Amino acid sequence: MAPHRLTPAEIAELRRTLPAWQVTEGQLVREIQAPTFAIAINWVVAIAQAAEAMDHHPDIDIRWRTLHLALSTHSTGCLTALDVDLAHSIDAIMC
Repeated sequence: MAPHRLTPAEIAELRRTLPAWQVTEGQLVREIQAPTFAIAINWVVAIAQAAEAMDHHPDIDIRWRTLHLALSTHSTGCLTALDVDLAHSIDAIMC
């Protein structure tokens, strides 16, 4: 079964439920600064483990201590509930 596509109202609601994230060009995006490069790498590993468990994989770009994350459901070409769930998982890792 295909993941639930987010409606425009659900996408607008993301500003409240995922305040650290922005919707840009059909993706949920977030930039995170780590205190050290080693911690940034540890976060990438933790995000990868969460993504594997969900079988839903983000785009991750790391530049020294800065992680750039982009979530979208490539198979649907839009944002879905999978992206929201993964964003919440990533937020929990950052706590």
